[in-house]
Amino acid sequence: MKKVLGRVIVVLPAIALQVLWYFLIIVLFDGLFQGYLPDILQLIFSVLAVIFVTSLIAKRDESSYKLLWVLVITALPVLGAFFYLAFGNKNTGSKLKKNLEDSAAEINVEIPSELQGKTDEIAEEDLRLAQTLNHVSSSTGFPVCRNGSSRYYPLGEDMFKDMCEDLKTASSYIYVEYFIIQSGKFWDTMVDIMVDRIAQGVDVRVMYDDIGSIGTYSAGDVKKLRDKGIKCVPFNPFFLLRSQLNNRDHRKIMVIDGRVAYSGGVNLADEYINAYVKYGHWKDIGFRITGEAVNSYTYMFSEFWNAFSGDKISTETVLSRFVDKQTEEDNGFILPYYDSPMREEHTSNELFTEILSMATEYVWFYTPYLILGDSLFDALIRAAKRGVDVRIIMPGIPDKKMVFRLSRSYYRDLILAGVKVYEYTPGFVHAKAFIADDKVAGIGTVNLDYRSLFLHFECNAVFYKADIIDDLKEDIINTQEKCREVTLEDTKKGLFYRFINNVLRVFAPLL
Repeated sequence: MKKVLGRVIVVLPAIALQVLWYFLIIVLFDGLFQGYLPDILQLIFSVLAVIFVTSLIAKRDESSYKLLWVLVITALPVLGAFFYLAFGNKNTGSKLKKNLEDSAAEINVEIPSELQGKTDEIAEEDLRLAQTLNHVSSSTGFPVCRNGSSRYYPLGEDMFKDMCEDLKTASSYIYVEYFIIQSGKFWDTMVDIMVDRIAQGVDVRVMYDDIGSIGTYSAGDVKKLRDKGIKCVPFNPFFLLRSQLNNRDHRKIMVIDGRVAYSGGVNLADEYINAYVKYGHWKDIGFRITGEAVNSYTYMFSEFWNAFSGDKISTETVLSRFVDKQTEEDNGFILPYYDSPMREEHTSNELFTEILSMATEYVWFYTPYLILGDSLFDALIRAAKRGVDVRIIMPGIPDKKMVFRLSRSYYRDLILAGVKVYEYTPGFVHAKAFIADDKVAGIGTVNLDYRSLFLHFECNAVFYKADIIDDLKEDIINTQEKCREVTLEDTKKGLFYRFINNVLRVFAPLL
């Protein structure tokens, strides 16, 4: 809380100056227009409201998101138009988008021909899936790779041990990018190892999300890191009230020497390894990979780092992303990618919808939050109705009560359609994954909620016919044994309760 208050106190004078500036401008212009400025502004914003509503309706976007802003602008033309300009229109993140585009242009790496065409091999066995993966690859710019070794972690504490061991072997560089960083056993242990590697000439760089870590990491903490020789920058730093507050870096990436990469749901704080009990037992998952796909994670980190740091990662380092590191082992395929709210297409939302549409036996999900857009909501229902075994594992103890209440509002329709919903009774599920028909799975940072699917930067890895898929399936089955299945009887609530749920559903894109 002290860190949050400190940040707010620093920002307040700047906000006050902005408000004073706007006030002086209004007073000045009101005099020029002889007191008619409020009427003129009302007319301008009313015209803008009509323009925004018509453009929203015509826009190719999630219908629930469009409906929210249509309601807000229609009910409050002046304030609604202002809020849409500030928070709803994705073009308001143009400066952030330009930073990332400039960074990507500077790196300017093309995929060598020998690393292309992997989807052709998949197409020989499953044309429909190959088409989907090819679309994800072309829209995100990341290739389908032959999978090297892949290790699955059913708990954060299991992954923590291996992360530390791999850090100790770093000889060239360590790249770390996480949504939340917090001092404690997890992070402090990693920092000690990284400081030791710096003494051996290793380049260590850390990026964290400025809003995600607003209550856990401060400028003072960053200074301590830098004093130890660790390069550290925040993603999309929070200085003033800016429209791109929504566009957060929710990715979790650690790359060591371009030979090992880690990702998954685990942030760098003690609750993620159950060293600190916050909401019962913390169930999270992650993975470790080697092979050519590590290069994609090197690129992901480099693109974001170079957008916010003057100390650029060299193109030569990033070029190693596309060195073919195939192994003798046949361990299927992997497609790592990242989601961007700056793109027209919402990659993970479309991928999940596609997986549900092509599944014939089952699709199972891990997610801590369930705030669905219409397309994914309908896809879950359609799959279950045609006989696919659709399951969703949710937390039993929530970390955000209002979000949990909203998540539960989707249960009744899902259960009526045949979707099975389970709540993890020992505590909180923070895992994010899907698995379908024993052949394809995805593990990463993507929650089944609006923020992850439409507003945040996320990363995900899709595996096809890899051994990690069996490990994920076994873990879900074991976890389900510790869950309570939600029944239709559990969803029967009073009229007022359902009315509040309906109101929350309308405002779901803002939660």
